[in-house]
Amino acid sequence: MDEFPLHTENEALRDIIAERCVREEGISFRDFMELALYHPQHGYYCSPGPKMGKAGDYLTSPEVSPIFAAMVGRQLRQMWEAMGRPKRFEVVEAGAGSGALARDLLAWAGRNATNFRSALVYRIVERSEELVTQQRRALSGENFSEKVSWQVDLPRAGINGCILSNELLDSLPVHRVFLKEGALLEVFVAWDGSSFREELRALSSVDCKEYFERLGQLPGEGCYAEVNLEAPRWFGQAAAALEKGFLLTFDYGYEANDLFASWRKEGTLLCFYRHTTNSDPFARLGFQDMTSHVDFSTLARSALGAGLDALGLASQADFLSNLGITDALRPFGEASFPADEYIARRQAVAALIDPLGLGRIRAMAHCKGLPLAVLDGFRKRDEELPNAVL
Repeated sequence: MDEFPLHTENEALRDIIAERCVREEGISFRDFMELALYHPQHGYYCSPGPKMGKAGDYLTSPEVSPIFAAMVGRQLRQMWEAMGRPKRFEVVEAGAGSGALARDLLAWAGRNATNFRSALVYRIVERSEELVTQQRRALSGENFSEKVSWQVDLPRAGINGCILSNELLDSLPVHRVFLKEGALLEVFVAWDGSSFREELRALSSVDCKEYFERLGQLPGEGCYAEVNLEAPRWFGQAAAALEKGFLLTFDYGYEANDLFASWRKEGTLLCFYRHTTNSDPFARLGFQDMTSHVDFSTLARSALGAGLDALGLASQADFLSNLGITDALRPFGEASFPADEYIARRQAVAALIDPLGLGRIRAMAHCKGLPLAVLDGFRKRDEELPNAVL
């Protein structure tokens, strides 16, 4: 029997959403996506089963190799140094997925940055009880869970260190809009008694209209687009939570001119199931992921308005290269790699910086309450960085 059988849909989730569609005579796509992904019992992220990794539906950078965590660790260590090496440095990871980044970062610090490791306090913000269970399991092997704590929401204030997120914002629920004859319409979801269907209606919120007014542009005529109102709100919450330190974000996305280009007719909404993609949000309800690309222009403006100072925006390929990811291919001292380990490392490095894959993820950094710092991840590497052991 297949350990991970194929799925059609979660009937309980379908009935919950259908009942709401009937009761409210249709719901916004944003509300549909919220239920499909985050319903506390049946939503994709809250239901049992692997989401990330080879046995799941997609790979994120931490699942590819611990090398990613080592590079992030290098950047966090530099942030700690920029803060004067405080005795307590908090890393607050929002949406920690499988827990691989936390596990591998703590392991790297224990081997290569013991002073930093002593100061490190790791906190995970996670709303899914199922994912918390998976994260605790990932962190239990070397008793890392003793170094890590969990909470449902970002604290309101008081963080000194770095708030970190990896592919969090692109999984937040979005409004979908369509430009017809120069006017914005919104995608709603209705239930016809046997299936879900999309309908174009007037905007459910003036916020969608104001979103594009602030950008000074609209999607192209005849184009669908996603409006992620949750991402700038999250940035505001993160800025308020940060007393002194940094915000480091990794996500798929573009600046507004590229994201809302006239040739992007269908927007960027994508669904993931068993490492395949599709554009049907109603397929395999509760068993497939949904994402849309992030608008980095709006995030940058939101960060500025929230009192954050910008430190850099780079592709993940450049960020990891600047931090010395190719060190992973060089043995340290007299040691040498077995051929199979070298091949595995080379494949991992290639995957993490692939400009058509994970390498096109954007890394963005901000700070608060500190002098502007030049972070190694956001500048070209012109000299060897210390502690090359991985």
